[in-house]
Amino acid sequence: MKLKIIRLNKSLTVPALSKISGVPIRTIENIERNDEAKVSTVIKLADALEVTLDELCRD
Repeated sequence: MKLKIIRLNKSLTVPALSKISGVPIRTIENIERNDEAKVSTVIKLADALEVTLDELCRD
């Protein structure tokens, strides 16, 4: 998953992404570390980052 790359390219901190996505900071940190997430969480993050699920999930 390219969450951290996309987040950094958009100049967003983890707390900022948490605020706009509604996903807890700890969850975002865990996803970036472990590369695992529920589909519902990934959808929220993709929407907040304004990218498709494909862009976010495929390497």
